[in-house]
Amino acid sequence: MNSNIGTTCVQGGYTPGNGEPRQIPIIQSTTFKYETGEAMGKLFDLEAEGYFYTRLQNPTNDMVAKKIALLEGGSAAMLTSSGQAASFMSIFNICENGGHIVASSSIYGGTYNLLDVTMRKMGIETTFVSPDCSDEELNGAFKENTKLVFGETIANPALTVLDIERFAKAAHDHGVPLIVDNTFATPVNCRPIEWGADIVTHSTTKYMDGHGSAVGGVIVDSGKFDWMAHKDKYPGLTTPDDSYHGITYAERFGKEGAYITKCTAQLMRDFGCIPSPMASYILNLGLESLHVRMKRHVENGQAVAEFLSGSDKIEYVSYPGLKGDKYYDRAMKYMGNGGCGVVSFNLKGGRGAAEKFMNSLKLAAIETHVADARSCCLNPASTTHRQMSDEQLLAAGIPAGLVRFSCGLEDAADLIADIEQALG
Repeated sequence: MNSNIGTTCVQGGYTPGNGEPRQIPIIQSTTFKYETGEAMGKLFDLEAEGYFYTRLQNPTNDMVAKKIALLEGGSAAMLTSSGQAASFMSIFNICENGGHIVASSSIYGGTYNLLDVTMRKMGIETTFVSPDCSDEELNGAFKENTKLVFGETIANPALTVLDIERFAKAAHDHGVPLIVDNTFATPVNCRPIEWGADIVTHSTTKYMDGHGSAVGGVIVDSGKFDWMAHKDKYPGLTTPDDSYHGITYAERFGKEGAYITKCTAQLMRDFGCIPSPMASYILNLGLESLHVRMKRHVENGQAVAEFLSGSDKIEYVSYPGLKGDKYYDRAMKYMGNGGCGVVSFNLKGGRGAAEKFMNSLKLAAIETHVADARSCCLNPASTTHRQMSDEQLLAAGIPAGLVRFSCGLEDAADLIADIEQALG
């Protein structure tokens, strides 16, 4: 049965049987009992489905991952302990030492740092391109060792909107997948797989959880990229894995299961960044209201953006849903019901003006957080993106006076009144 997305938010991923718990059960156990060593051995050989150690998989986690896979229209998904872990593992699963990445320059600062610093130390190079680059520039960024393209649906915090179809076409023309971080839009407002993305990631800490309760991440595979058609580029998926008795993932599990199975069997096994079952349970509570909350976040974001655009204290406002915004047309194409509740704006007076404004707010809290039921804000240049140089900040669309304001679920009139008094 195909359900609308709201129904999937509420009921997807778990169907209780007769007399079973209505809510997903929390399997708070590190390990699982088997009657024979042979039965457990089949699990280690990936010949049978089941659970033996929560560091790799847990039933509660898998129920929630299944719901998110359904929401995104993917074939399989895996939860991680954070959004950053999801970004790293989604990339490292198919790009190792000697590999190359093409990435949008307008991405979350933590991800930029992961690509430009940490993964460079691991022997993985990244070429950054503007999300608005020409086709010539985009195609010119590819190399023989390019393994993937990476971008964000709505970039944090610049709020640039990725032209998913164009980046997907470039990726596929060069025989590589497109990975899209869909944290800000969520599958309620955009499903990148429908526009050509092959793998989707989220920081579930944000809108999916929605209440600042549990850190987490997720990787969703579309199940559409043909790894065997590009066998030489992805030996980890298309040649035998000696650590699992010579299994070739793409042959054994097909397009629909190879990527997530390898990510679980290899990377989760070795890195162990699994969420706790309790954290996944909390995430599921947030998912059940995601479709309702996103509508309110967007309404508040739109109202605040329209108010700020009329203030003489503001140099400019970035909000893709605002008519006249650089990304308005693109946002309407990919996110016709609205994007998110985050508004970025640059105050006249730079960093000092931004600090004074934030200190004067009464409803919105200064937090290293975003996409929460409660409104919050920060100045990225002095917090989340402080590791970037002024040149990198400008390339990412983040000037020193920029404030990222995340509209929560409060009444829009109260948020506007708070902003008005803080502007002075």
